[in-house]
Amino acid sequence: MKLHVVKTGEGPALLILHGLFGLSDNWMTVSKSFVAAGFTVFAVDLRNHGRSPHSDEMSYPLMAADILELLNLNQIPKANIIGHSMGGKTAMFFAVDHPERIQKLIVVDIAPRYYPPHHQAILAALHSFEPSNLSSRKEAETFLRAGIGDEPTIQFLLKNLYWNDENKLAWRFNISGIEDHILKSDTAMPEHQPISVPTLFIRGEKSGYITKDDEADIKRRFSNVSFTTIQDAGHWVHAEQPAAFLKVALAFLQNS
Repeated sequence: MKLHVVKTGEGPALLILHGLFGLSDNWMTVSKSFVAAGFTVFAVDLRNHGRSPHSDEMSYPLMAADILELLNLNQIPKANIIGHSMGGKTAMFFAVDHPERIQKLIVVDIAPRYYPPHHQAILAALHSFEPSNLSSRKEAETFLRAGIGDEPTIQFLLKNLYWNDENKLAWRFNISGIEDHILKSDTAMPEHQPISVPTLFIRGEKSGYITKDDEADIKRRFSNVSFTTIQDAGHWVHAEQPAAFLKVALAFLQNS
């Protein structure tokens, strides 16, 4: 699948892969700092997200294949990759089959293991209304707030709401394709010989996505790995503590 990508800057290639229900726009502010540091940033919309095509098929192997197609189409022999949450798992799947195409890998707040479904409240809130029947974004916000108690999550989801060509509100993401992936297709990273790509796992201090118990599994899968915890950050590390995130990420990427 040919993905929608926002390309900026000049220098070594840096792919940024967003998380579930996200889109490339979530990374625009951070991307500018990477561009200023001398990277060509490819902010990617993964399948069923943002402006990329929708599909009933969605799995980590398919999303990893999409990344390979992106690199080939842009004639990028080797790239740095940053992946957050779902994007991080996608990057890990890509590293299993194509480690030679990765310069350095940063995985943000996700482990290689299987995660049981835990987005039921978000899905229920999204299914509680039809955007095309609403007359304003404020109405959508009211519906979301009734089902979701976390304000950052509400604002995060609203970034996906837009006025389409019929002048009706619509979601940029494909809810049905994503929901099927969440309920049926989320899998652990496949067993493989240790990946030697220089890899950094960044976790939020307040997040439970990467536990101490996960570290042994990660070290078994990645032979050249390090860990950093960002203080006062939850799951959306790059958004909650952007300065600290950039400092850590750039130090890793620029260290030869």
